[in-house]
Amino acid sequence: MIENLFTNLPNDTSQEHFQPLVNAGPVNISRIVSYAKSSPSQEWYDQDEAEWVMVLKGYGVLIFEDFRIVTLNAGDCLTIPAHSKHRVVKTDPDQATIWLSVFYQESN
Repeated sequence: MIENLFTNLPNDTSQEHFQPLVNAGPVNISRIVSYAKSSPSQEWYDQDEAEWVMVLKGYGVLIFEDFRIVTLNAGDCLTIPAHSKHRVVKTDPDQATIWLSVFYQESN
């Protein structure tokens, strides 16, 4: 089945939307759609898996627990190691920000 990551965007702009695309055991691929949103200021993503994330459309700004700030524009990608606490502080206010996210177990 052919899918287009830029179509059928959620209508609810009040929250981020996670759409699983591939769930293959230790590897999970999702589309995330953000509408000018940020994570709540006291909440951190603290994931058991590593995450490779790419912005396909729009932009997103992440902050890490060590106060490092990373801006990802369309085409930019980043690997986030497991348990690297981070949150979204800003996404594009003029359009949906579309992320492609791959979660996987890091090898020792």
